Amino acid sequence: MALYEHVFLARQDLAQAQVDALAEAATKIIEDNQGKVVKTETWGLRNLAYRIAKNRKAHYVMLDIDAPAGAVAELERQTSINEDVIRYMTVRVDAHEGGPSVMMRKSDRDRGERGERGDRGDRGERRPRRDDREEMGL
Repeated sequence: MALYEHVFLARQDLAQAQVDALAEAATKIIEDNQGKVVKTETWGLRNLAYRIAKNRKAHYVMLDIDAPAGAVAELERQTSINEDVIRYMTVRVDAHEGGPSVMMRKSDRDRGERGERGDRGDRGERRPRRDDREEMGL
């Protein structure tokens, strides 16, 4: 069987329990078609780069799937019908990522950097201005 990553975006006005129910429904579709969901990650409510169907935010969910192509086609068909899902994407992968995905590690990394930067938020030395360079003879 082939390996896939399926990510869908659910409407912002849904409760977390409803988003979890959507993930369970997707898992059931895959399992009914002789596949299995290896891992489910909920990335939470995140901002969108642009409005989609009047939504500025969406609940992100990712499923790591090990299933035949017919099961994935059925999942995509059911997902496209669902009004609570505003976007979805399925990608075939060579191997599933071990441990948490990049999106989950990114949030941990961001929290760590904020504490290390210092109180003023310095990002390094400032570049000399034109007046400073003229005084130095550059």
